[in-house]
Amino acid sequence: MSTHINAAMKGDIAESILLPGDPLRAKFIAENYLDNARCYTEIRNMLGYTGTYKGVPVSVQGTGMGMPSMGIYSWELINEYKVQNLIRVGTAGSFHEDIAIGDIVVGLAASTDSNYAHTYDLPGTYAPCASYELLQKLERASEETGHSFKAGNIVSCDVFYEVNEDWWKRWKSMGVMAVEMEAAALYMNAAHGHANALAIMTISDHFVTREKATAEQRQEKFTDMMELALEAAIR
Repeated sequence: MSTHINAAMKGDIAESILLPGDPLRAKFIAENYLDNARCYTEIRNMLGYTGTYKGVPVSVQGTGMGMPSMGIYSWELINEYKVQNLIRVGTAGSFHEDIAIGDIVVGLAASTDSNYAHTYDLPGTYAPCASYELLQKLERASEETGHSFKAGNIVSCDVFYEVNEDWWKRWKSMGVMAVEMEAAALYMNAAHGHANALAIMTISDHFVTREKATAEQRQEKFTDMMELALEAAIR
């Protein structure tokens, strides 16, 4: 049994799960969107809950920041608890003028500067990508809710505070939309475990304009993204 999630039984976690990095965002989603939500883990204060959304069982699990932490939680969810649909809900930094604070972006693929893929001992460079099945569900949810999103390549980076301030411009030159820190590991673990994964992020920082969302917005105000993810999770 997992030492990081430590749910009482495998059935405590639904087949579809939302994965915010911030455990307080997991708590917010559980308390505001799920019916009869029950906390199944508090280990390391990384909160996890299961409840129902519109009558369908859904879980939400905090994962922490960065690919090593996402790697641990997504691996255990897929391989020990048999979760089939994993949707990251988090924040990202925009590289483009037309992708603004508060916009929702979806990672069709997740480029990365991480060496995370070395664990799979592949004979080349792996391209982490989203589940087309979940993307189709998200498109239908977007049409029904009116919450729009922009989809494309994102980059998952290991370092938050880069020494070279212009590092992001080279990714921008390749059409990469935004940067975050978890999606590539999630996509790789899902591929290895034959599960579906999708990363949905709200823009909280802007590399061109230097705008930043507030801490309160990061934790509680990105509700359009949460609603989109929940609607996709129950289809």
